[in-house]
Amino acid sequence: MNKDKVNTVQDTVNEENMEQTHTASESGEHPEVQESSNEENVSQEVDSSEEGGLQAEIEKLRNEMSEHQQRTLRVQADYDNFRRRTQKEKEELAKYASSKLVTELLPVFDNFERALAASEDNPEFESFSKGVSMIFRQLETVLNTEGLTAMNSVGQPFNPEFHQAIMQVESDDYEEGIVVEEVQKGYMLKDKVLRPAMVKVSM
Repeated sequence: MNKDKVNTVQDTVNEENMEQTHTASESGEHPEVQESSNEENVSQEVDSSEEGGLQAEIEKLRNEMSEHQQRTLRVQADYDNFRRRTQKEKEELAKYASSKLVTELLPVFDNFERALAASEDNPEFESFSKGVSMIFRQLETVLNTEGLTAMNSVGQPFNPEFHQAIMQVESDDYEEGIVVEEVQKGYMLKDKVLRPAMVKVSM
């Protein structure tokens, strides 16, 4: 009798276990499968987070590299401009090194010309005039060697870069705005105006 009761209880437990297993199967609740799925999801989330962090770090490094490249290019451009400017200043300094000396000699040059012009009107000073003329030509040669050249202003259109107008005069020979008379010569030192010519301009 006791054996029958034990068998009856065991059968009941087995039926309950089968029902629970069947119910879990129908509802899709498989504990082992669900646990494995959760672990995969967590792993994917971690991998995605790490990948996003790496991408952000790479983008940051790229931006920094680009900024450094731009800064290097700007520094190089500034240096090239400075080098060219310095080279140009050196060339101009060497080219016009005698500018101050020649400028100071121009009044002497003018006085020589006046002395020669005055001696032409007086035959008694012929020998003196020849001596002064020789000195003048010698000085002229030296100054020409340094790059000094006289302007030819008469008959040229007035140009404020080369001429300094002291008055306007009426002229039948020239149109308006033409230099008709040179009061004081102008000079160029190579390609630079050393002294503008003082002129009278037609009106």
